[in-house]
Amino acid sequence: MDDQQLLRYSRHILLPQVGVDGQQKLLDSRVLIIGLGGLGSPVAMYLTASGVGHLVIVDHDRVELSNLQRQIVHTTDAIGLDKVTSAQAGLQRLNPDIRITTFNKTLEAEALAEQVKLADAVVDASDNFATRFGLNRLCVEYKKPLISGAVIRLEGQVTTFRADLPGSACYRCLYQDMDEIAESCSETGVLAPVPGIIGSIQATETIKVLTGVGRTLHGRLLVLDAQTMEWHDMVLRQDPACPVCGKP
Repeated sequence: MDDQQLLRYSRHILLPQVGVDGQQKLLDSRVLIIGLGGLGSPVAMYLTASGVGHLVIVDHDRVELSNLQRQIVHTTDAIGLDKVTSAQAGLQRLNPDIRITTFNKTLEAEALAEQVKLADAVVDASDNFATRFGLNRLCVEYKKPLISGAVIRLEGQVTTFRADLPGSACYRCLYQDMDEIAESCSETGVLAPVPGIIGSIQATETIKVLTGVGRTLHGRLLVLDAQTMEWHDMVLRQDPACPVCGKP
């Protein structure tokens, strides 16, 4: 690290749990973020500010006025732009040192598999079960940490799946194919700060995974009821019959 980086990341470096070595791990890391909406916005901003060296951001949508209530990486001037273009501009202003690769499309099949293989950690900030199931399967296959979050209305949940650790549950252990729920924020609404809360936890979990600091949410599911501001901490165990991670 040069003098400017030492100053920029000095508050990390002062932490005995992180230090110079931990910050260098962040600078050397590559993170794949799927989705640049309410969850992906704070994730991308905090990972950028924290000095994760290479972000790969994926989203096929354009910025709309209704996004701005919660998707804080985008601004009013960005309405009509591709989300990856809008996000990249804002993130580079925040920290010009990091590298950002953009995909202005839905990554599928081999293209998604290639990006998962290259990543040190994968953040699921998507908004549909098909993407979540597909991303989970690849993370299990390539043994990549998957930091998963979801929000709707005044509720949120977040966890970290560690397919790189033996006996770990995966997203498919938590949700079955028939659990698809045809609800979205555009239909039911979402309180603006709730994605920020969950996304900030996803960013924290990602940094912990990359640096080895502390205890992650591996094996646990945090569920937030923002209406009463209550958290529930649930144990996640691997389903032996899981078609993705269970043993045949």
